[in-house]
Amino acid sequence: MADRIHPRAALFGGERPFPIIPSCEHFAGSEKLIGKAFELQATLGPIFDITMDCEDGAPAGRERAHAEMVVEMQKSAANRHRAAGVRIHDPAHPAWRQDVDIVVRGAGDRIAYITIPKPTAVAQVREVIGYIQEVAKAADITREIPIHVLVETHGALKDAFAIAALPWMQVLDFGLMDFVSGHHGAIPSSAMKSPGQFEHKLVARAKAEVVAAALAAGVVPAHNVTLDLKNEAQTSADARRAREEFGFLRMWSIYPAQIKPIVAAMAPDFSEVTRACEILLAAEAASWGPIQHAGDLHDRATYRYFWELVQRAKVTGAALPAETSHWF
Repeated sequence: MADRIHPRAALFGGERPFPIIPSCEHFAGSEKLIGKAFELQATLGPIFDITMDCEDGAPAGRERAHAEMVVEMQKSAANRHRAAGVRIHDPAHPAWRQDVDIVVRGAGDRIAYITIPKPTAVAQVREVIGYIQEVAKAADITREIPIHVLVETHGALKDAFAIAALPWMQVLDFGLMDFVSGHHGAIPSSAMKSPGQFEHKLVARAKAEVVAAALAAGVVPAHNVTLDLKNEAQTSADARRAREEFGFLRMWSIYPAQIKPIVAAMAPDFSEVTRACEILLAAEAASWGPIQHAGDLHDRATYRYFWELVQRAKVTGAALPAETSHWF
């Protein structure tokens, strides 16, 4: 089929496609832990991103050295998949501009994303993104560096829709612990774990608001960590609940054993992926016109849904039919 049109061109044209990125984001602060994360990524493949942490990971007074170490790790051979981002200091910390200077100038051509934590208003995020753009331009970096923003304060939640709509945005994260702490005891500590984190009215409202804001702007909503580090069943249950009840498409990991359960729980259902491939292959053969499949009518509206589903499955490492290999 020499004249076949790729799904991306047929279904989206000049539109900005929804980001298809790994469903797990693993945080690592020290050089040792970052190295171990890269080793695991080399084994499992790029089914998860690594976030090198300049915020909580940097020892006080050694912020510059830590950021420089992050750049060296970004540029190292261990970063073979280029699936690693960086969390900088928050906008109220004196080191955030230094983080941007070092990271963007040193590794702006290969960094997967930059995460901005703890903003209290959209104006702060706009300022940080503007500075990142200035530094990138001065360093002759022409690509857009994807931006992730942590919603973990009252102000950020209030401005979530405006934040999600800013340029270069890719992910809107929900930060549970700081959000609960910011309520000064009005939310009990039990809401930092399950089932409270999904059932307390203020927390559930905040999660739903973050997902709604992200999806309205065409960016990925990412769920908070599971504190029970070594309980894989709990991590899996949290990821599944976040995905199915709230619509989160990504989740943080803070311990290596959490990565596989998150990826598995967030992955699309295999039977639905198989059906999606059948429908898309038939649509491609029909030059993306309407078709019937198993008695149902399908057109470009459903094709878009199934194309994103198949892409998400591919990112999880799922095996797809050989007939779809020309799509990737």
